[in-house]
Amino acid sequence: MGQSLVQNYIHLVFSTKHRQPFIHPPVEQELHSYLGGICNKLECQAIKVGGYIDHIHILCKLSKKIALMKLVEEVKSHSSKWIKTKGDDYHTFYWQDGYGAFSVNPSQVDTVIAYIANQHEHHSKKSFQDEYRAFLKKYAVDYDERYVWD
Repeated sequence: MGQSLVQNYIHLVFSTKHRQPFIHPPVEQELHSYLGGICNKLECQAIKVGGYIDHIHILCKLSKKIALMKLVEEVKSHSSKWIKTKGDDYHTFYWQDGYGAFSVNPSQVDTVIAYIANQHEHHSKKSFQDEYRAFLKKYAVDYDERYVWD
């Protein structure tokens, strides 16, 4: 086979350090656009970016040219530097050290898009921690609660 063909949909999830509520308008939409732009620049087509005051969801296609860990590193480092330029309120902004990355079946892409678009309503009923635990359970990820949060 001479050609490398790849179609990997990835749902990335990560929070602010200690789940600090930093992500509010007017910076919220700008941040989502900026995160999508970083993905696109790395040839990881951003499909939907959203989240809530303390975390982010990114649905993208993972490029065949970059490792998942490198994508996350680039997204988090560049966006953290960028948001700190948005004013004194953000000088202590950091992302959590870890992240979640979950594969998405192509038939479920529209469902994930709707889920990400509905984050504000969703989090009127459920905390980020409960949401993240549900993802870990759904994807049968073994984890130690002591090391999930920072």
